[in-house]
Amino acid sequence: MTETLTIGGVQLESRLFIGTGKYGDDALIPEVAAASGACVITVALRRVDFGAGTGNVMDHIPRTMQLLPNTSGARNADEAVRIAHLARAAGCGDWIKIEVISDSRNLLPDGYETAHATERLVKDGFTVLPYMNPDLYIARDLVSAGAAAVMPLGAPIGTNRGLQTREMIGILIEEIDLPIVVDAGLGKPSHACEAMEMGADACLVNTGIASSANPVMMARAFGEAVRAGRAAYLAGQGALRETATASSPLTGFLEG
Repeated sequence: MTETLTIGGVQLESRLFIGTGKYGDDALIPEVAAASGACVITVALRRVDFGAGTGNVMDHIPRTMQLLPNTSGARNADEAVRIAHLARAAGCGDWIKIEVISDSRNLLPDGYETAHATERLVKDGFTVLPYMNPDLYIARDLVSAGAAAVMPLGAPIGTNRGLQTREMIGILIEEIDLPIVVDAGLGKPSHACEAMEMGADACLVNTGIASSANPVMMARAFGEAVRAGRAAYLAGQGALRETATASSPLTGFLEG
């Protein structure tokens, strides 16, 4: 039986989200999507040119996928809100991933502006998934603002360094009653598996797949890792012990 994830009233058969950036050839996107099994795909509106005769990334996104436009390039709440409304007007739907980043060196999201944009867009009828630092207080603000999920970073975006913020994400998983989608920094399938084992609800992976020597094969590996991590979480980890304990009884040995 397939265990679905529901966000904004939409049932998702896969807990892996993928992106559309950094591919050497956008024509790979349909193969990557199929191999990953992902249902949700994010795209930066600034990469979408509906008037282009060629080279439109939208031409390569499978129509069956849930589109998640993002506000990449927004430096404050006003810019994020404007980009979200442009995406809706362009036919990209009501889902939006809020990215508000004014820090051009580390590319860390601005929590205050993110929460402000989230509150405004929820009132405008959007299903908002904000990208954030894994900070409990910001997460609570996003819950109050009406976010449909929160998307804490595992490591700075594009670094492929894995769960550098593991402990903080663990706190969000325990304290926040919204889907937790780990986003940014997941470079290896084992990183995604670890996040899912912890109890994250989903993972978004772009650079880890797109920068691989074989993106299609890597997409399949990430899909399998997310499924394995979720199954391990549901199964429940065995008890941790400080000392060794034998797997079989230490009795019945043959006498020498």
